[in-house]
Amino acid sequence: MVFFSNFEVKNAKAGIEVTTPSQTEANIGPDELYQKVWELIKKDYVDQTYNGQDWNIWKDRYKGKLQTLDDSHKAIETMLASLGDRYTRFLSKKDFDDEKQAINAKLTGIGIQIGLDKSQRLIVIAPIEGTPAAKAGLMPSDEITEINGESTKGISVEEAASQIKGPVGTQVTLTIARGKDSLKKVITRAEIPIKAIAKGHAKIIKTNIAYIRLNSFISQEATKEMKEAMKQLEKANGLIIDLRDNPGGLLTNAIEISDMFLDDGVIVSTVDRDGYIQSVTADGKVTSSKPVVILVNENSASASEIFSGALKDNQRAKIVGSKTFGKGLVQGINRLDDGSGVNVTIAKYLTPAKVDINQLGIKPDYEVKLTIDDYKASKGPWFSDPNQLPSRRNPEDGKDLQLVKGIEILKEMIKITSNPDTKKATEKAKASL
Repeated sequence: MVFFSNFEVKNAKAGIEVTTPSQTEANIGPDELYQKVWELIKKDYVDQTYNGQDWNIWKDRYKGKLQTLDDSHKAIETMLASLGDRYTRFLSKKDFDDEKQAINAKLTGIGIQIGLDKSQRLIVIAPIEGTPAAKAGLMPSDEITEINGESTKGISVEEAASQIKGPVGTQVTLTIARGKDSLKKVITRAEIPIKAIAKGHAKIIKTNIAYIRLNSFISQEATKEMKEAMKQLEKANGLIIDLRDNPGGLLTNAIEISDMFLDDGVIVSTVDRDGYIQSVTADGKVTSSKPVVILVNENSASASEIFSGALKDNQRAKIVGSKTFGKGLVQGINRLDDGSGVNVTIAKYLTPAKVDINQLGIKPDYEVKLTIDDYKASKGPWFSDPNQLPSRRNPEDGKDLQLVKGIEILKEMIKITSNPDTKKATEKAKASL
């Protein structure tokens, strides 16, 4: 199972934007399919320069040359590649169906999120807790050098995903480069439930501090899971929300969960191809007004950055960790007539302070950078400690440097907000607005 950090929706109310095919697979020809995608890009793509090219040159480039739907798919991939946008991409019918299944919180595979780093190496973004990948000991930033003995050099994320996925009970062999070590992992595929909050990842730690690790925004159940976790932890004095290695997910989830903490203010704004700005504001139905610290790292992306940016810019939370990934683009997800699909970048988003974080990321209020030596010494994120079995990992062991700093900051925030003079000053400031 693989799902991707570029998984976004256009409309917070409508959920995923899916264009329902008007024809069946048997009635759509390769030329017509290609033309539909060309028109879709011309109409919706966020960059009207189309990466500095005349988009019309692609209209008839393959006229009379496409004999099969497979020919059309390859031509579409070539056309989309010219945009230089890795998030605007063609999806085979299988990949498109997998994206839909991810939203419904169930997939089959090994349970990893993968991507290409800046050097185009295939890496593990994060294993999903409790899955075959996690049990096999796969770690964030592991490089996958071979899949079933075949080199991954030059491979696309889609090709890798197709090779890693497979029926329940079958096996896949991954060769992993971790530092100077080369590891071979034989992993049995299984049904993967997609949980936003894994079992045991919402609990009271230390001196009445609530801790929630939100590992993904992908499932439609994410908001519900977050509400349930917060209800269980409502007696805590403050809350740490851990978004490290969270690759994102549905924009609607990021908005709804942000809404739980904001009584007013902008949550996020989107800017379309014509420069039109549309903002989503908090509805005032606050679930918690207690102090919040958010933990992030370089693998916190997309919806994670929307949530972090919303609470940071509205001065509702402090951010601790390292700079986030920097994915500030919104994709529309379109089903094509033959069952395949196309994800198209249709807008970019801005934080409430009108900051475009694409490729820049969100800078923490308190930066805690980790070195390779820190990871080797078990001082990285507690849930991905390579020196411990998953069952032995514990957020309360005091080794996780970023979490330790988060707890320190949260304690200070709790102390300030519990001071009667501070409360009066805050109320007076609000009354004068």
